[in-house]
Amino acid sequence: MENPQLPPISAVPSLPTAERAAILDILFEPCTQLHTLSVGLLHEKSFASYDDLIASIGIQLTDLMDSASTSDTEWLEKILASHPRLGEKKVQSAHSRAEQAKMGTTDSVQEKELTSLNTEYERTFPGLRYVWVTSRGQQASVSLAISTFVNGRDRSVIMDDMRSRITRGDIKLERGEAAKAMCEIAADRSRRLVAAP
Repeated sequence: MENPQLPPISAVPSLPTAERAAILDILFEPCTQLHTLSVGLLHEKSFASYDDLIASIGIQLTDLMDSASTSDTEWLEKILASHPRLGEKKVQSAHSRAEQAKMGTTDSVQEKELTSLNTEYERTFPGLRYVWVTSRGQQASVSLAISTFVNGRDRSVIMDDMRSRITRGDIKLERGEAAKAMCEIAADRSRRLVAAP
């Protein structure tokens, strides 16, 4: 599904399970744990818009993050890890490929530095990957196992942000920002992919 479209929001609750899972794959990234968490929600609840649907999933992610259960934290990290690493060459999702392509080309020195920063970030925040999100013209950088939503940002700016977040070293903050980033990325995708009624 190279150029998928999202169905009208009013149709979502009546869709078969596989089609509701495909909506989650389009908005977020393919992830069995997200399917388990949210496919039922898309059937049980009617949404006024995709933004409302995404906000409801954001609440589910926040609930996992706020839980004292280690298994909930692990589940959240698996969901957040569904996005590819920043600068990754082989990216499954067409959406992530396009988003990462906005970073443009890089020289080999910069590519090696990015690889090194990814490794350092993932060592500092086990189970997470870096992500950068820009929304509504303001920086809302976020991380975790999420792909990058760079919106045309220069790699040097992104790498500076990676360094500052590695130095900050707050994994709980990284998880929260990552969940928010996932939802911001999904909202951006939904605005571009809703099929005409």
